[in-house]
Amino acid sequence: MKRIALFAPVLMLALSGCLAKTAVDVVTAPVRVGAKAVDWATTSQSEADEKRGRDIRRREEQAGKLQRSYERHRRQCEQGDEAACRTARSEYDQLQALLPSLPYERR
Repeated sequence: MKRIALFAPVLMLALSGCLAKTAVDVVTAPVRVGAKAVDWATTSQSEADEKRGRDIRRREEQAGKLQRSYERHRRQCEQGDEAACRTARSEYDQLQALLPSLPYERR
C-alpha cells in the first residue's frame, strides 16, 4: 500500500503530461488538416515551373516533327508532287501558328 502511495505522485505527473499533449494535439488538429488541404489545393511555384517546362518541351517536339515533315514534303513538291505541295503548305501554316507559343532563344 505504501508503494502505491509513493508512485501515485509520479504517475500523476506522467499522466498529466500525456493528457496535456493529447489536448494540444486535439486543439491543433483542425489547423494541421486545414494546412494540408491548402497544400493539396494549391500549386507551388516549382510545380508550376515543371508543368510549364513539360508543356514547352511538348510543343518544341511537335514543332520539330512538323518542320521535318514540311521539309520532306517540300522536297517532294519540288519534284512535281502536287499532293506533297498541299501537305507542305498545310504543315507550314501549322508550324507558323505553333512558333509564337515557343520561347525565343537567343543564339
